[in-house]
Amino acid sequence: MRAYEIQSNAGIDALKLVDRPQPEPAAGQVLIKVRATSLNYRDLLVAEGSYGSGLKYPLIPMSDGAGEVVAVGEGVTRVKKGDRVAGIFFQTWIYGSLTREKMKSDLGGGIDGMLAEYVVLHQDGLVILPDHLSYTEGATLPCAAVTAWHALVTKGNICANDTVLLLGTGGVSIFALQFAKIHGARVIITSSSDEKLARAKQLGADEIINYKITPDWEKQVYELTNRIGVDHIVEVGGAGTLPQSLQATRIGGRVSLIGVLTGRGREIDPMPILFKSLTVQGIYVGSREMFETMNQAISQHQIFPIIDLVFPFTAAPDAYRYLKTANHFGKVVIEV
Repeated sequence: MRAYEIQSNAGIDALKLVDRPQPEPAAGQVLIKVRATSLNYRDLLVAEGSYGSGLKYPLIPMSDGAGEVVAVGEGVTRVKKGDRVAGIFFQTWIYGSLTREKMKSDLGGGIDGMLAEYVVLHQDGLVILPDHLSYTEGATLPCAAVTAWHALVTKGNICANDTVLLLGTGGVSIFALQFAKIHGARVIITSSSDEKLARAKQLGADEIINYKITPDWEKQVYELTNRIGVDHIVEVGGAGTLPQSLQATRIGGRVSLIGVLTGRGREIDPMPILFKSLTVQGIYVGSREMFETMNQAISQHQIFPIIDLVFPFTAAPDAYRYLKTANHFGKVVIEV
């Protein structure tokens, strides 16, 4: 079978298409014919050697993928041949809290990922796709969608009439927009592109801010909320935007830190967290239980993931390069 390997931390150019033996499922395992995979910023970090020092090469990259069950090993009961499935990000995080051991089971990081024609996963590390979604759409769910759901619903307990601030229009932010709207929340979203902001408006965003035109966007957020601040922020920027996010959050509000798009390592003043009694919650994707609960809501509300571009399998490196430009709105997908 064909698969991509990252053979070193030399960047996207280290991504190579290779031939590997087709895997066979052992007891409790499932063979999946992969139909589509989707990219996350984390995949760029892995390719560029910025995700951590514990990666072992060669590594099949990418956490997100969906496909068809084509064979099952002895004792498999959760899925059957012909089922449409997606792998969960942490293969052993089924429910409860994340632990150090569970963190070692991240697809495309600690273990081989989904950018291959066939993969073998344990039956416990799978979810059934919502019926109304294609494989291409289902492949977008495991990381970005579960992260947004975890932040706003599982931990955030979002309610009708809450106000949510979303930074940018990448995969997590757009899923968060969709999830916030089905819960009746008001959404403020930022971007450097008026075109992207217009698209976000079409998806239900209530207020839009171009942060290039308004670099002090936290002040505008403050005014848009009657000088109170927002209830929730899905913070994807990291060190470069976190100080502004802390200022834009209401007393007793919540900041879900899920990304480091603007970098890391800068000094952050903790006083706003103390004085405003903020909850700052690190969100690292989520469990299978969260994924399955989210899928129920996606089915109930007939939510369709927003996909920017779809690349063929042979152009996977080009998909990485496109994601790196940050020109995308929503998700970037590679069809296998």
